[in-house]
Amino acid sequence: MPVLATRLSGGPSAEPEPRGPVIARLAAEFLTLPLDAVGRCVADVWACAEHMGLDVTPEIVERVAREHLLGVMNSTPPTRTKART
Repeated sequence: MPVLATRLSGGPSAEPEPRGPVIARLAAEFLTLPLDAVGRCVADVWACAEHMGLDVTPEIVERVAREHLLGVMNSTPPTRTKART
């Protein structure tokens, strides 16, 4: 499956990166998740919103990314049961 966003910042001529503060706030909130996972989530949400033609703001991206990260944190793998023979 192709990756939606592979970079978190643009080149030297790019505008100031608005994702940095969003990543920092969410990383502080989700301390048990790796920083790169939080950054990828924010970048993916941003790219998806742009792709859908939405007016992307850091506040909207933060809210959607937070919901996704909460789902990751609250998900648990299914328990394994021993097969009876």
